[in-house]
Amino acid sequence: MNSIAATRRQFQHRLFPNGIPPLWCPTLTHFQAAGVLNEARIQAHLRAIAPQVRGILVPGSTGEGWEMTDAEIETLLQTVLPAAPAAGIHVLIGILKTDTASVLNALQTLKPMLEHPAVVGVTICPPQGADRSQIEIRDALRTVLDRGHPTALYQLPQVTQNEMAPETVAELAAEYANFILFKDTSGSDRVALADVDLESVFLVRGAEIGGYFQWPKSAGGPYDGFLLSTANGFSRELAAILQHLRDGQHSEAEQLSRQLQQLVQSIFATVCGFAHGNAFTNANKLVDHFRAFGRAGFQTAPPLLLRGAQLPAEWIATAGSLLDQAGMLPEVGYWKPEESQNNHINGLTKP
Repeated sequence: MNSIAATRRQFQHRLFPNGIPPLWCPTLTHFQAAGVLNEARIQAHLRAIAPQVRGILVPGSTGEGWEMTDAEIETLLQTVLPAAPAAGIHVLIGILKTDTASVLNALQTLKPMLEHPAVVGVTICPPQGADRSQIEIRDALRTVLDRGHPTALYQLPQVTQNEMAPETVAELAAEYANFILFKDTSGSDRVALADVDLESVFLVRGAEIGGYFQWPKSAGGPYDGFLLSTANGFSRELAAILQHLRDGQHSEAEQLSRQLQQLVQSIFATVCGFAHGNAFTNANKLVDHFRAFGRAGFQTAPPLLLRGAQLPAEWIATAGSLLDQAGMLPEVGYWKPEESQNNHINGLTKP
C-alpha cells in the first residue's frame, strides 16, 4: 500500500472508528409550507432510519439540494446536525453546484458547519457541461480537493451531463488522501467495473436500476456499500439484503432484492411526467409518507416539495396499494398523530 492509500485509511479510520457504514441515504427534506422546513418531521425521519442507516448525505438530489439556496441549505443543516449524533449518524454535506467557483464559495460559507462532530466531509460533483474534457473535470475537482476537506466525489450524469472516467478517478485517488468515498448514480458503473486501482477509496452505488444483491463485494460485486435514495423508506429491506450477503445467505438476498426492485420500479413509474421536483424525491416521498403515517397515510395530505407543490393525491393511493400488495405497508408509522395535526384532507381514501 502506498503512502497516499495508507494516509487515506488513517483518515477514514479517524472519521469512522467503527468502520465506514455500508448503507447511506441522501435524506428527504420535509416541508410544512413552501420553503418552510418541518423540523420535527425531519428529525423523526432520522430517528426512524438510524437503526439501519449510519451515514447520510444532506442535501442530496433526493433532498432537493440542487434547487435550494445556500441559506436554505444552512437552515436544513442547522436542523439535521444537532440530531445526528444522538442517532449515531455520520453526515456528508452535499455541495451540489454546477460550477467550481460556486462550490468554493459554499465551502467558505459552510466552514463552521464542517467542523461539527457529526460531519465527516463534503460531497461534490464535476462541473456541469456535456462538452467538459476529462482534463477540465480533473482540474476542477483538484481545486476543491486542494482545500483538504474529506471529500466524496459524486458521479451524477443525470445533472452534470458528463462522467468522470475511471482513469480520472484513479488519478485523483492516487493524488489525494482526502478523497475518501466515491458515489456512482449513473447506472453504468464504469468506474467500479474498470480495471483501475482506487487505493482504498470507499465505493457506494447510488443507482436504483440493476437490482441490489449482486453489487456489493460480499456478493462478488465491485461496491463496498450503497448510498441509495430508497433507504429513506426501505432502510430495513436494504440492510437485510446486505446482512444476508454477509451471512452467506445469497438466495435470501436475491429474493428480497428482486421483490424490492420490482416495487421500486413500480413506484418510480408512478411519478413520471410531474413538472415539479425530481423522480428520486417524488418517489421516495411517497414511500416515506406511508412509513411516517402507516395506513393512515391513505387519508393524510400528500407531502410538499421545496417550493410548495403538493404531490398528487392519486399517487398516494397508488403507492399505498403497491406497498400493501408487497406486504411492506406498516400499520403504524414513525410520525406521531399529534405531530401531524392539520395534515388531514377530505376525500383521500384507499381505493
